[in-house]
Amino acid sequence: MSRNRIERDPRKAYERALYHGCGYSYEDLNKPRIAIVNSWNEVNPGHIHLRQLAKIVRQGIEKSSGTPMEFNTIGACDGIANSGNFSKYILPSREIIANSIEAMVKAYDFDGMVMLCSCDKIIPGMLLAAARCNIPTVFLTGGIMDPKTFKEGPLKGKTFVTSDIKEAIGKCNAGKLSKEEFFLIESQTCASAGACNMMGTANTMACIVEAMGLSLPNCATASSHGIERENISMETGKIIMKLVKQNLTALDFITHNAIENAIKVSLAFGGSTNMILHMCALSHEIGGDLDHFEFDRLSRTVPLLAKFKPASEITLTEFHNVGGVKVLMKILSPLLTLNTKMVIGKSLKDYLDEIEYEENFIIRERNNPIEPQGGIAILRGNLAPEGAVVKQSAIDEKMRHHKGAAKVFESEEEVKEALMNNQVKEGDVLVIRYEGPKGSPGMRELSIPAAILVGMGLGDSVAMVTDGRYSGATRGPCIGHVCPEAIEGGPIAIVKDGDMIEINVDERLLNILIPQSEIDERLENWSPPEPNITTGYLNIYRKIVSSSKYGAHL
Repeated sequence: MSRNRIERDPRKAYERALYHGCGYSYEDLNKPRIAIVNSWNEVNPGHIHLRQLAKIVRQGIEKSSGTPMEFNTIGACDGIANSGNFSKYILPSREIIANSIEAMVKAYDFDGMVMLCSCDKIIPGMLLAAARCNIPTVFLTGGIMDPKTFKEGPLKGKTFVTSDIKEAIGKCNAGKLSKEEFFLIESQTCASAGACNMMGTANTMACIVEAMGLSLPNCATASSHGIERENISMETGKIIMKLVKQNLTALDFITHNAIENAIKVSLAFGGSTNMILHMCALSHEIGGDLDHFEFDRLSRTVPLLAKFKPASEITLTEFHNVGGVKVLMKILSPLLTLNTKMVIGKSLKDYLDEIEYEENFIIRERNNPIEPQGGIAILRGNLAPEGAVVKQSAIDEKMRHHKGAAKVFESEEEVKEALMNNQVKEGDVLVIRYEGPKGSPGMRELSIPAAILVGMGLGDSVAMVTDGRYSGATRGPCIGHVCPEAIEGGPIAIVKDGDMIEINVDERLLNILIPQSEIDERLENWSPPEPNITTGYLNIYRKIVSSSKYGAHL
């Protein structure tokens, strides 16, 4: 039934009248109504420019005979929230985003939607909502922040991205930076709006969206500003109208094969460990059963072809300049399922057949990889019977097999204090527990203590093990997502100071070196601590959230 036919229905008079109060005409209401779902706000550099991009998207929709209707959802900045205890809300905000979009889109019965988003939990939240609403959908990720290269002063010639700020805290604490250098890094590194310009979760997820065919080519890695971003924004507004006319919905693109393709692409560039949470949750949203062990299986089959700051000195802007996601996918194409669809109206095969590129040092060929395996490994052992996650592409070679005495901390704050007070020594294994999805609750990101550790020069001698998670840009021997988590009685709950811990990435092992009888006895005498949050959203979240093994989904 046409929209025009529907709008003559007298039972729709109240709806039409209320739209008139918003300034829409009868002509507007007779066209397809396209939701511009925008996470714009003034408290997140990855989102502060999205209102401007939305104006361009509107023009594209209007030129293609649609009526744009914009509404907002939340978009918190992990980096800002991670400076305080209420970073517990960040992962749970993914479900708030998904639920809020579902409520608006289904209540208003939009004909299509454009998802404007950047940053770590906002892109995944919108992916979940897109699958749930299943109407024609195109993503416009917001692009990356400019890297900062100093042209003068004590840092002349050096290039910095946002992950360098966190590591600078550790370097300053260890006396490796002057106060002037530290101030310059803090005050000038965030050189523009856009997603943090490192290969963290935000850019991993933007690349995943592009790899799944849900955004336009080059959208993931183009700058947050400039003519290329404007052109992508305008074309996005036009593309959504084509999808509406063809009745191609989100689940035509969000398929199990597309999810696996995107995971392979991310493994090939050393993407964020947080993508495990989001892709498992997305799989479950469409009826799949993906868990984190599948990432290990795929990682053994996919070579590491690229890696970027902070795991190397190469920036994402350099990646973009040699072709970005499309070139990486072209090189990986023999390992991908090529019959998946793209919003530009082509199959992945037809699209990649057209891609030409010049060989370069930034994206390696399959026969000349950086490493034979992808960026992520899943460890298992008596300390993590249901698995734990590590970004193997960012570990110093000598830490791939490490034994050390445990130093146990009951929260992120405790380990941060120990690091800043120089209470950590070479060889230690820092065990941080009760930071899992249920125990935290919210599964906090331990990115700042991890970066401090590396900045202090301990990244090749000290390991961290936690049931929490890390930044997508974390490097060093940082093992997270330990399952079962401590609050559920996982063995991480009974580790004591001085217990020897063995990490063997190549053998995929994570063990506490005490007899099983000792583990059993300690667990028998263990009882869970009282919940530290008993009101509000986090109280609801802790009661229903799944294991991180399955994506910490609700």
